[in-house]
Amino acid sequence: MARIAKKVECSEDVLEKLKRIVSSHTAEVRLVRRAKIVLGCIEEKRLIDISEELHEQVDVIIKWRNRFIAKGIAGLHDAPRSGKPIKYDAEWEKTVMQKLESPPPNGQASWDGPSLAATLNTSEDAVQRFLQKKGIQLKRLRTWCVSTDPEFVSKATDIVGLYLNPPENAIVISVDEKPSIQALSRTVGFVRLNNGKEVRAMKSTYERNGTCNLFAALSVATGKVNGKVTKTKTRRDFLEFMDDLLKDLQRPDVEEGQKPDVEEKKSDTKEYHVILDNLSTHKNCTEWLEAHPDVTFHFTPTGASWLNQVEIWFNIMTRKVLRGASFGGTESLTDALMCYIKGYNESSKPFEWKKRDVRGSQIRDTLSNLRG
Repeated sequence: MARIAKKVECSEDVLEKLKRIVSSHTAEVRLVRRAKIVLGCIEEKRLIDISEELHEQVDVIIKWRNRFIAKGIAGLHDAPRSGKPIKYDAEWEKTVMQKLESPPPNGQASWDGPSLAATLNTSEDAVQRFLQKKGIQLKRLRTWCVSTDPEFVSKATDIVGLYLNPPENAIVISVDEKPSIQALSRTVGFVRLNNGKEVRAMKSTYERNGTCNLFAALSVATGKVNGKVTKTKTRRDFLEFMDDLLKDLQRPDVEEGQKPDVEEKKSDTKEYHVILDNLSTHKNCTEWLEAHPDVTFHFTPTGASWLNQVEIWFNIMTRKVLRGASFGGTESLTDALMCYIKGYNESSKPFEWKKRDVRGSQIRDTLSNLRG
């Protein structure tokens, strides 16, 4: 004979609370099911009927009925559990931070996850989760440059002013050179990895086929680049490049392959402002500057060559032309450099120049000092 649920009684207030739990859209599902069990018992339904209606075992219904009789609605919540002991607690996190302040093992320059886990005799996954939680990136590296030039403010202001507000009827040019570019020849191709992916590859050994120097001038207003490859980077090479640059800038635009009309007027530009770093090759050019009164040299502060926009272009060119390339000699290297400059100028745009500002207060020798 089917058992009848033990009679359960409660106040009207408790009954309303049970009904609100059952109709709630935010209450936990398990709490709603337990409230339905209790309501079935209050309505004096048979245990088997409640079981079929809610798809629960009879023993489960008895358990939550008795919990409700003993503790009311509070009895429908899970009882406190001891749970698994916390292994990676605050004390463990403190130990990890202290270890990061000590010298890394085995001559390493810095700690990494595996070495930290091995030293602490703990799980690599736990260390990784902790580092991710704290936002600590042990291998990501940033650089900063602090100029000691006593005239930094005035020099930097002068150059930034040329970028943002150039003089009327003037051209602002960033000039520098990339010396000792190696013409390396090696076997390059593609390989298929074990996971099925295909990547570019190159043989680890290579042959040196000479070096060359690249002078480059970036027009700040247009982003166009003038370049010249030389074997050396003497002051004479630099001034010859500047002579060629001025001729190109003063010559009216003509279609490729067409000779310019010698009778055509030169550009109306009266001034050329050239931004340079403090390389000795760029200095002591007084005689040349006297012969070109329309040209003014502006030197970046000592230790702040990053103020020169052409450095950005050199980084782009290095990635696009030199990285992973193979050249049979300086001739093919020169052809590649000049071909890239020509293609770059077809879609060149001025740089939206930015530089990350690292304040002295952001720089610390240890993590604890940084977070203190």
